[in-house]
Amino acid sequence: MNLTPEPLVYGLSSPGRVGVVLPESDVPVAPVPAWLERDSLPLPELDELTTVRHFTRLSQKNFSIDTNFYPLGSCTMKYNPKANEAAAAHPSWRNLHPYAGESMSQGALELVFRLQEILAEIGGFKAVSLQPAAGAHGELAGVFMIRKYHLERGDTRRVKILIPDSAHGTNPASCTMAGLEAVTIPSNAEGGVDLEALKAALGPELAGIMITNPNTLGLFERNIEEICRLVHESGGLVYGDGANMNAVTGVFRPGDAGIDVMHFNLHKTFSTPHGGGGPGVGMVAANATLAEFLPGPLVVKKGDVFALETPPKSIGRMKAFYGNFAVLVRAYAYVRMLGAEGLRRLAENAVLNANYLKVLVEKRWKVKYGRRCMHEFVASGDIAEGVHTLDVAKRLIDYGFHPPTIYFPLIVPEAVMIEPTETESKETLDAFAAVLDRIADEARDNPALLHDAPTTTPIGRLDEVAAARCPVLCYRA
Repeated sequence: MNLTPEPLVYGLSSPGRVGVVLPESDVPVAPVPAWLERDSLPLPELDELTTVRHFTRLSQKNFSIDTNFYPLGSCTMKYNPKANEAAAAHPSWRNLHPYAGESMSQGALELVFRLQEILAEIGGFKAVSLQPAAGAHGELAGVFMIRKYHLERGDTRRVKILIPDSAHGTNPASCTMAGLEAVTIPSNAEGGVDLEALKAALGPELAGIMITNPNTLGLFERNIEEICRLVHESGGLVYGDGANMNAVTGVFRPGDAGIDVMHFNLHKTFSTPHGGGGPGVGMVAANATLAEFLPGPLVVKKGDVFALETPPKSIGRMKAFYGNFAVLVRAYAYVRMLGAEGLRRLAENAVLNANYLKVLVEKRWKVKYGRRCMHEFVASGDIAEGVHTLDVAKRLIDYGFHPPTIYFPLIVPEAVMIEPTETESKETLDAFAAVLDRIADEARDNPALLHDAPTTTPIGRLDEVAAARCPVLCYRA
């Protein structure tokens, strides 16, 4: 990787150089409003070749899953087949206007309908809405549905949502935004939900529970059926956070275990590139109890015609139009190419890779919950006096690896959450484990190496707090 510092494009400017010559306008010139006019526009003056080389070099400095290992725990930064990108970019989909009527969008509506049916089968649910645009968005929809269910029945006392301390970090925020009260349930010694603490929190104010399974420790909740039974007997409902569905797809159907409503991340499990704030789909699936509360519209089939229809007690729209359609195309292409057997192998390989890497890593690193993990595991970066997880993460950059997720979940001190995904080879996992061993040696023998890392990048360690609070959003010459 070329890590030579890149001069700012303004520094390459030379007066009089031109990259493109525009033709004379062949339409009348429209007047420009005075408030939009300015005396000068100091843009860089560059020829085309210099411009192309500049941006090509910048692109080569980007870290991506196409170039390196990206073991971000919980975020599932895996390789996705390029065939799905080609499908989503097909002109028949790409050029379809969102305001085209149903009669002109039958192909698109059929794809959405088929995907709804497939995902409902995968999860063990009655119905699916593909409208929410992200995991937390689908999560919020699920909590809205639980709240409306209780209000429709006139049960206004139910305002508390139980959230295990191993849940995804957005769960409490979704609960609060829905006007409900979050109640934390601790983990037991095995990293699962503490059943005694759960039982103590049940009561007439219980609206439901938000449970991530597998949880953010990378562990399957062994008592999931018992948890669902206890919550239902107390009059509450069960929301499942399916962000980690890639660990159980084709193996475990959450709806069969008693979960009432659940979101899956199509942009994690079902092929759309994840991360960077790009488009996603946090689809919501519901059982018979909550299907009529799903955000609408859904696609229904009436004879040979596909149409949009809103469920009778819907919480309403969560997004304009029908979500991020290109993400749906990718997901449909993905599940049809893999089939039922392929989806199961996807989950099995994700679990195999994570357990293989965990065995290599735990020889030198502390893994708090040592039982078999699912798609990810959580170690601790507390490996030497004066060395912290952040130091380890920065040192990994020097070896060409993207750091894992760090300092999450909060219940593991100096947490390092590692997810290898199902698409990485044994050679890559061996190389990553070897580098972690080497960093452990460095932390013991020469901790200054870690404190100074990264040293091979154009810019060293940033003040991340200042960068978040005082971002520089535009260039000033």
